Amino acid sequence: PDAVLQGIRDVLELRGNASIPAEIIETVKMGTTVATNALLERKGEPSVLITTAGFRDALRIGYQNRPDIFALEIRLPEMLYARVLEIDERSSAQGEILRPLNLDEARKQLRAVYDEGIRSLAIVFMHGYRYPEHERALAQLAREMEFTQVSASHDVIALMKFVSRGDTTMVDAYLSPILKRYVARISDELKDTRLMFMQSNGGLTDARTFRGKDSILSGPAGGVVGAVATAKDAGFDKIIGFDMGGTSTDVCHYDGEYERTMETHVAGVRLRAPMLHIHTVAAGGGSILHFDGARFQVGPDSAGADPGPVCYRRGGPLTVTDCNVILGKLLPENFPHVFGRQGNLPIDVSGVHAEFADLTHDINAATAGNRSPQQVAQGFVDIAVENMVAAIKRISIQRGYNVTEYILCCFGGAGAQHACLVADALGIKRIFIHRHASVLSAYGMGLADVRSLHEQSLEVALNEHSVAEAKRIYRKLTARGDAEMQRQGVDPRRCEVLRKAMVRYQGTDTALNVDFGTKETMASDFESLHKQRFGFTDASRELVIESVAVELVAGQPRPAFTIPPENPSSHAPEPVRTIDMFTNGDFQQTPVYQRDALKSNQAVPGPALIIEPNSTIVVEPGWIARAMSVDELVLERRQPHERRCEVGVEVDPVMLEIFNKQFMSIAEQMGYTLQNTSYSVNMKERLDFSCAIFDAHGDLICNAPHMPVHLGSMGESVRSVVQERGTDIVVGDVYVHNAPYNGGTHLPDVTVITPVFNKAKSQILFYVASRGHHADLGGITPGSMPPNSRTVEEEGILINNFLLVRDNLLREEEFLSLLQDNPYPARNPYQNLADIKAQIAANQKGMMELERLTDVYGLETVHAYMRHIKDYAEESVRRVIDVLRDGQFSYPLDDGSVIEVAISIDSQNRSATVDFTGTSAQVKSNFNAPAAVCKAAVLYVFRTLVEDDIPLNEGCLKPLQIHIPRRSLLNPEYPSAVVAGNVETSQCIVDTLY
Repeated sequence: PDAVLQGIRDVLELRGNASIPAEIIETVKMGTTVATNALLERKGEPSVLITTAGFRDALRIGYQNRPDIFALEIRLPEMLYARVLEIDERSSAQGEILRPLNLDEARKQLRAVYDEGIRSLAIVFMHGYRYPEHERALAQLAREMEFTQVSASHDVIALMKFVSRGDTTMVDAYLSPILKRYVARISDELKDTRLMFMQSNGGLTDARTFRGKDSILSGPAGGVVGAVATAKDAGFDKIIGFDMGGTSTDVCHYDGEYERTMETHVAGVRLRAPMLHIHTVAAGGGSILHFDGARFQVGPDSAGADPGPVCYRRGGPLTVTDCNVILGKLLPENFPHVFGRQGNLPIDVSGVHAEFADLTHDINAATAGNRSPQQVAQGFVDIAVENMVAAIKRISIQRGYNVTEYILCCFGGAGAQHACLVADALGIKRIFIHRHASVLSAYGMGLADVRSLHEQSLEVALNEHSVAEAKRIYRKLTARGDAEMQRQGVDPRRCEVLRKAMVRYQGTDTALNVDFGTKETMASDFESLHKQRFGFTDASRELVIESVAVELVAGQPRPAFTIPPENPSSHAPEPVRTIDMFTNGDFQQTPVYQRDALKSNQAVPGPALIIEPNSTIVVEPGWIARAMSVDELVLERRQPHERRCEVGVEVDPVMLEIFNKQFMSIAEQMGYTLQNTSYSVNMKERLDFSCAIFDAHGDLICNAPHMPVHLGSMGESVRSVVQERGTDIVVGDVYVHNAPYNGGTHLPDVTVITPVFNKAKSQILFYVASRGHHADLGGITPGSMPPNSRTVEEEGILINNFLLVRDNLLREEEFLSLLQDNPYPARNPYQNLADIKAQIAANQKGMMELERLTDVYGLETVHAYMRHIKDYAEESVRRVIDVLRDGQFSYPLDDGSVIEVAISIDSQNRSATVDFTGTSAQVKSNFNAPAAVCKAAVLYVFRTLVEDDIPLNEGCLKPLQIHIPRRSLLNPEYPSAVVAGNVETSQCIVDTLY
């Protein structure tokens, strides 16, 4: 019935359902996915959301951001609540009672819910986190009426943000009853044995205080704790955690204290609760290998445990694990005979070789290559490593940390096979692998401390008065923590007390965690962190204490599992055998060692394999493995790793994918910087922005998966700057632009463009650009595109190729003048300026990363692969055109005119001809342009598809809505576009294209 209880019986050698002897067990510490699975599968407790009248749909509306921005069908996650009760009550943000709580009426509403059989409630009132009197009164009434689960937001998470606070409280009500029943079942079997659970924040808690909101990362949190504890015991305090399993890879960062995040999205639910900052990427041993005719891809789909990889003998696909089998990095004799349909066979090496032989034949035929199966497998491994490296960059380099100062703490079943390759890609020189690395999540739970964490919003300016107010709140939170520790049987007097404050700039949404102290020390610590994370500070902005937190930590006795080494020796042990392992592009004689045979201080140079009971460690050439103790193994790079890679300029399907990942990573890092440094809700929360990189001609190379409407037009904006500025562009320039006839979409979409020069400052190598939707940019109404506008000025402020930065100095006064000296000026120009600064910072990040990429691969190679990626994009669209059929469509306009387009497919040349028909006279009247303009518009659409690699389904083009700037149609590339009338200030729209 339960795997944990069965595991305990197996360890104690008890048969069947024999009673577990509680007297011989001191403590059971465990993590659980019971609540996480219930959330994913929507199988929690039927619950009711109780909220302030008028806000019943607030959680459904959410923040209006789209997790998958390119999804053509938006599927909203199922809400957790069974129904919503609206209570007539309201407090202001200042605590004034606007509408008193009517408990008699509330009792009637609760009685109706109780009669339906629902016993779980989530109470979320406006401003209840700060003024909880109404929530407390209603919660007390509900408990008196015998509701068994009452979660009030001020008790669950006393922090601002109505939507995420509401979701978190709803999760607590939805999952806590499930957990309580599970805990009760385990407790009944264990009798009086102390039972403790791992929390998402990295601490243990007594089973009686374990809550649903704290259980989501119960398992992965154990791995982080284990990595930190074992690495610190070995003397390392700056750690990058690297946990590679079968389906995914988890990465984390540690530099003296656990990093936590307050905002997490799980299964469509926004959780505002302290959780260890763990980033997960879909790259594991089971990630499936793909070849699409031009490039290699790994994942994100996984073969799972069933059918698993080819070597599992269950009809599965080729995966990363199979790559390591054919490369000789996984040896069949080290695996138990548990594979195949009957679960009694060894891994299938011959089957892996046969599948790779077929795949290699297809790849060589498609690319006119001459690769061996091992070279193909190595290529896929390189791409998998690139996926994992990108994940580590997101939690380290992207946040301002220098990873070369860290040790890579490797764990998980598949991590040790790839650790050296990952470290080399990051420039990390040392790797730490504990004896229990493959089961470190479980081991970490045994090493975890008991923790009690309590927080409260403050939202006041950082000054002497607010520091005094924070001290008062700290005393209250500490008392609450003391009481919780006492309930768990822990003496609060032996607990370490940590006091933290979340500080941010006034008007921003990015708070940073600093130690509580004086006003001066907190301000200094915040500015240092902000400078590290985002590259700048802003002395003009006031600092705000957003919230304060108290954490009580009770250290637990550590199990002493280390066996003292016998006869320490610096000489390498004798290998048990020697094999041929394919690495660094060739087979190499590789000795194989048993981990148990390594004694303290013994070293094993690479290439080598070290076999453990639960994993295989691959020591790549240039690395050396040294046993620090029986439990601790450190790998060090003994030869400098040559970071500059000469890969040539001819297209290679492996490097094509790696450069694709590299370019995408740069654009995504730009977006991360923009989100965290921006000011407005539009950019910070709605994420209405896009970041992209361009070649020296202004052609789009990579656009991060941000806003689709920006995809095809940013290149026009960049090229317009290139054409109009020419040789006037110098190092340190930044330009701002929104003109619709030069690639803009609508006026509030403002593009910031930065040229990237070579080190000699004599040649432009690339361009980077970021486009963001500003909340207001003037015009006769706030927002954009007022329906009754007649001129551009009435729509907003037109910015065409404005010099924003010269010689690295922001022309702030000139830009503010541009926004204000206008018939319809911007309403909040300083907000516009703040967002513009964020866009400049994003471009700066992109410039730095492109320079780093060029240092590694060389300029000629980077430029070559920019061309290859454009060629691949064209080829992708031609493949789609090749399987289309002739067709036509018509689209009626508001004035009765009809646009008719016929598409003729030339399968032999894989091209399409577009012919326009329809009521041309009416169309000319409507568009102020002849039919040729509409024909050019459709050609422009196809050109956009080809250049920008818009993803299309095989066999059909999905409906697209594309706004085409009029000026673009006058481009010399479209000589038939003869325009009548004034069209410079309006747009031509092809609404739907099949």
